[in-house]
Amino acid sequence: SEYRGRKIGSISDMTILSFHPVKTITTGEGGMVLTNSKEFCDKMRIFRHHGIEKKPEKGAWYYEFERPGYNYRITDIQCVLGLSQLKKLNRFVARRNEIIREYDSAFKKIKQIAVFPVQNFVKPAFHLYVIQLRLEMLKTGREQIFNELKKAGIGVQVHYVPLHMQPFYKKKFGYQYGDFPVAEHYYERALTLPLYPHMSAKDVRTVIKKVQGIVKAYGI
Repeated sequence: SEYRGRKIGSISDMTILSFHPVKTITTGEGGMVLTNSKEFCDKMRIFRHHGIEKKPEKGAWYYEFERPGYNYRITDIQCVLGLSQLKKLNRFVARRNEIIREYDSAFKKIKQIAVFPVQNFVKPAFHLYVIQLRLEMLKTGREQIFNELKKAGIGVQVHYVPLHMQPFYKKKFGYQYGDFPVAEHYYERALTLPLYPHMSAKDVRTVIKKVQGIVKAYGI
């Protein structure tokens, strides 16, 4: 993805990437952190490697635990998979964009659905495709439409439940419903539709047809 002509990984001090199976490229699980800072890079390497620092001046075998760390290393097998995926990245992103254009074209015609516009200074890789249901134009809520799409064989999902609604944050910080109305408004209307490079043209048409049929059936 790009923002104002710059790759996302080059904008902040550190950028975290996920290689979960549904992401743009995958290693099966795990992820990566990008940084231009040697200081940050050295600290992260120690953190991911049990907190171990090599001390060659005390012997080639010698190491010390300077601080707490974890075993956060991705495996060599996963890296091989990731490198093979990287070679296909441009093709994956291009296909995702093709599907997005088909979705947008179809769903913009349905008044009960809002699609997210893409600004001309942004070039997204599109990990997810999320629509917003205009609940004021529907005779039912998001849950009913979600369940009916599931029954129709469409792998819908909701991304994401706002953090302030999660038990940990409620207990830790005292958050409650109503504290972040914009996030809540988004969440209550969000619906994520299938998006992956190997979707066939028939798959895409099926998703569009099922969403159109179910949403229109509940339209006001």
